[in-house]
Amino acid sequence: MGRNKKPNDRPFAYHHEIELEIATLTNLGVGLGRVPHPDDPAGKWVVMVPFTLPGERVRARVFRNHKNFSEADLVAVLTPSPKRIAPPCPLFARCGGCQYQNLAYDEQLAWKRRQVEELLKYMAGIEFHVAPVIGSPVEYGYRSKITPHFNAPRGDGPELPIGFLRQGTRFDIIDVPRCEIATAPINARLEESRANVRAKAANGDYQRGGTLLLRDASGHVTTNYDEIVTETVGDLKLKFLARDFFQNNPFILPAFTAYARDQAAASGARFMVDAYCGSGLFALTAAPAFEKVAGIEISESSIIFAKQNAAANGLVNVTFQAGDAAAIFAGLTFPAADTVVLIDPPRKGCDEAFLKQLFTYGPRAVVYVSCDPATQMRDLKSFIAAGYELTTVQPFDLFPQTRHLECVITLRKI
Repeated sequence: MGRNKKPNDRPFAYHHEIELEIATLTNLGVGLGRVPHPDDPAGKWVVMVPFTLPGERVRARVFRNHKNFSEADLVAVLTPSPKRIAPPCPLFARCGGCQYQNLAYDEQLAWKRRQVEELLKYMAGIEFHVAPVIGSPVEYGYRSKITPHFNAPRGDGPELPIGFLRQGTRFDIIDVPRCEIATAPINARLEESRANVRAKAANGDYQRGGTLLLRDASGHVTTNYDEIVTETVGDLKLKFLARDFFQNNPFILPAFTAYARDQAAASGARFMVDAYCGSGLFALTAAPAFEKVAGIEISESSIIFAKQNAAANGLVNVTFQAGDAAAIFAGLTFPAADTVVLIDPPRKGCDEAFLKQLFTYGPRAVVYVSCDPATQMRDLKSFIAAGYELTTVQPFDLFPQTRHLECVITLRKI
């Protein structure tokens, strides 16, 4: 909104308070309710209220009107849900990192399953059985990497906020001295890291803001982006750079990777291709189930670690290659009819060029791992159009207390 642009005061004036009942949760973890439309009493108007739960009656204060809905802040819970619990973090509802600390964990899993069902229905046009979400064995203290931020110091002195975005803002940092979902070793190191930043800020070392890294790998915490760390997954030990992508909930990884391996093997394929292999997590955990496995990754530095990890773990049936984005499957000798492809793309999902190459190759099955079911379901429409059918949908909760989840879908070529 431009500075001189007047706020939209229809259908509600700024800070108008309303009472409503929350009907559902969106896939962004926000409570949604409907109220009579002020301009059309026979119609209904959608209002989004963060940190509210289905079945609750609440009082909310409108702060923004959109074309089809309004956003409002929670003022008071008038009738609480029986599933509402006290959040352990004193910053909950102010810090934008968690959405569900006020919701019992079994209910978090139930709503995440429902959200996957709704994404399937409304984004892919499919009604399909979604398996119950497999929960994390650790509900707090599970996150093995956090990246606190700070803005450019402006006379904050020892009170320079270092943490995460304040709920509902794009730039305002809320100070976070402790993160309840981070591992204990990270929280033990966080105080020292924050003190170092504030000392440097007081010395005038920062002209702009920055981001810290705290990575916990098997109990060793590093703040060095370029340090090589080792993570243990089952019987495997995997090395990678601290700054590189690696799943951030080590407690659920053995079950998560075993499921992906078993789904790939159930296709009956003799060969597997891991098309976004990184440092080798899925390729190496799946290797014992196949004659040969090939990992493909655009990042050449990740391929170096993947090759080292294969050798260090004695896995001789796995090869890794750096693939050009324009020719991902070039040089691959596995027959497509006897090959399953596992993909774990970034949050934005697969781009059209990759999907075109994949469909041209035409593997007998695909196991699609995603950290954003919305983009996964968007891509699912392309798979169906290319002659694949959906066989299983299995969500995993790698991110308790937040709206995020991982979802594994299995597809078979018809």
